[in-house]
Amino acid sequence: MTTEDKLREKLRKIAALYEGAKTSGERQAAAAAIARVREALASVVQTERPIEMQFKLPDLWQRRLFTALCRRYGLEPYRYMRQRYTTVMLRVPRSFVDETLWPEYLQIKSALDEYLTEATERIIREEVYGDTREASEVGPPDRWSHG
Repeated sequence: MTTEDKLREKLRKIAALYEGAKTSGERQAAAAAIARVREALASVVQTERPIEMQFKLPDLWQRRLFTALCRRYGLEPYRYMRQRYTTVMLRVPRSFVDETLWPEYLQIKSALDEYLTEATERIIREEVYGDTREASEVGPPDRWSHG
């Protein structure tokens, strides 16, 4: 199994955890679970008023992950004109963000961080140069030496 296949399996397991599926092979159950989460969200919207929330996501892949996760649950992320590209706005009940959306985002992000770090390290080591250690730390330069 390739590293990417492992990542995909890990993401399916994370999704299954949040969607209520019991095994990784329950694709239909996972789809039904997403529908249940959407129904639960619709129910929450009736009892808890959606509020406008702002999220700061520092890079392109984190924004893509977050917006895809929002859309999976039937939410539509947006950004106001002239807002920074790092900003994502969302109208959603806070409890849904706190209990479902944000925890799931953090788990998937963590899995992707691990994968991207490993892949980047491997590619740099194999294609650029084998020594990928951090730069050495040295003291400040001696500005008063007349060397």
